[in-house]
Amino acid sequence: MEGTNPVNKKLAAALSGGAVLVLAVSGCSSSDNGNEKLDAWAKQVCDAVQPQAKKIEAANAAIQKETSDNSAPKDVQATDARAFQDMSDAYKAIGAAVQRAGAPNVDGGEKKQRDAVTELNALSAKYAALKKQVDALNTSDQGKFADGLKGIATDLDKLSKSGSDALKNLEEGDVGKAMSKQESCKSASAPAAPSAAQS
Repeated sequence: MEGTNPVNKKLAAALSGGAVLVLAVSGCSSSDNGNEKLDAWAKQVCDAVQPQAKKIEAANAAIQKETSDNSAPKDVQATDARAFQDMSDAYKAIGAAVQRAGAPNVDGGEKKQRDAVTELNALSAKYAALKKQVDALNTSDQGKFADGLKGIATDLDKLSKSGSDALKNLEEGDVGKAMSKQESCKSASAPAAPSAAQS
């Protein structure tokens, strides 16, 4: 079994960095100069995000568990592929939720919404691509499998560091305040995974 475990750990570290891209709502206290339209928008988005955030968290946990167990390559492959597919589906669903909610009732809301949806769909596509890479790994050759996982860990690390600028932009100012008031956003953002270990 030698060879996979350190790489698996690298994969887990990279993944925990990537999985926290889900609407990391700032817990800032909100000024209650009530914007009912914005509050309604925030509730709609937060309620849709919560189950997807849980899905991403569960996928992250599955990879972490598989990597810590020093599992057989076939098991690691199956778990990772399923996890990446779940993440891809979750980001796509979050993008659809933001699209459905319409533009938030703030200055530049339409652009913020459009950019965030584009970014979420791009994340979904990137995780789908990682799933394909995992599916294509050679599980019968330990060395090749470890090398393949290393490549995936590197891609994942890049993905976790790559921009979620549009999401951050969406959550700035009044939108962030409105979201931070929603119970479902609080619970969606509370269990943030540890950030990727610097290698």
